[in-house]
Amino acid sequence: MSRASSILISIAIIVFSVGLAALLVSLSPEPTRTEQPPQIPFVQTGPVAAGSGPIPIFGSGTVRPGAEVDIVPQVGGRVVWVDPGFKSGGRVTAGQSMFRIEEVHYRFRVQEAEAILSASRVALLKEQEQASIARSQYELYAGKQGDEASPSDTNPLTLREPQLNAARAALNRDEARLADARLALSRTRITAPFNGLVREESVDRGQIVNPGQPVGRLFAADAVEVVVPLTDAAAALVPDLWLLKAGDGNRDVGARVFARHGDAKYDWEGYVDRAEAALDEQTRTIDVIVRVPDPFSAGVPANGNASPGGHPPLMVGKFVLVEIEGMAPERYFRIPRASLKPGDEVWMVKGGVVDIVPVRVLQRSNDEAYVTGSLEHGLGVITGGIHFATEGMPVQTETDGSP
Repeated sequence: MSRASSILISIAIIVFSVGLAALLVSLSPEPTRTEQPPQIPFVQTGPVAAGSGPIPIFGSGTVRPGAEVDIVPQVGGRVVWVDPGFKSGGRVTAGQSMFRIEEVHYRFRVQEAEAILSASRVALLKEQEQASIARSQYELYAGKQGDEASPSDTNPLTLREPQLNAARAALNRDEARLADARLALSRTRITAPFNGLVREESVDRGQIVNPGQPVGRLFAADAVEVVVPLTDAAAALVPDLWLLKAGDGNRDVGARVFARHGDAKYDWEGYVDRAEAALDEQTRTIDVIVRVPDPFSAGVPANGNASPGGHPPLMVGKFVLVEIEGMAPERYFRIPRASLKPGDEVWMVKGGVVDIVPVRVLQRSNDEAYVTGSLEHGLGVITGGIHFATEGMPVQTETDGSP
């Protein structure tokens, strides 16, 4: 076969194939056109609940002593006795002797002061007698001379008044010396100023201590404090915060302190005692002081489960969570925290469509937010499923069935 014949055959095959394809396409049926239903997004929602009672204010802080002092002897000497309980972690009661300093030298000072005072009393008696004699002699002499001058016009030395005053002053001085010696003797017995626990100590029998030398540290056991930093918005919910006075016993604003011990959670009852007078310079928050009475009593299990090691005390230095009883507005709502959107707005689902509601956030917790606004109890607010919404946009929820 010649080359020309091969080319003609190839062209014929191509033309036939194209014609056949065109014929098949023209004979195929037209596709059915259907309108697609609109895609309605499926969203997750949480309930809106009308609130009642005080709004809880949540915070955290570290437990610190309500009172803490250094144990410092006011007199020096050799330590002759130390209470076995005066150890780090030990408990002491008000007035309890913690240790004693050798008192022999201070007893000698008292005896010496007593002897000097006795001599001063005798000297005063002698001077009083001599002054009385001098006055009598002067009056007798004045009577014989017919002098009508009164004793007040006479030279004080004649009546021995300066000598009498000096004797009285010497007696007062020696009485003060005796009181000082007795006070020093009483200070050889170092006592606890209040019921408390020993944080640290550094004194042993036979040790020489000096006046003003710290030998231990003690903190009060009757109460502890927790400094809770709050924002301006949270602090504004504390009732009469700026009217509270430290230590006045006002416990109207209650609080609960929570601490973990092992796998269990315990709580203690407390109250808001006061607020600091200045903002924290670093965090710009207001420090509210929560006071917990009797912290070293056993805590109450918050969830009913106790630790195998027993109920613990509220220890100084422990990091704790705090819940304060805030104000009780007439109308507010509790919503899932995840439903809060930027700009403090909530997407509420009403009648299958989105209703964008601006709210005022009163307080936030881990899972909930407390707000005011035009919400309705029992309706749902969108917590997930969409990242953008418009007013009136239709949505599906779990109550409408699967999407």
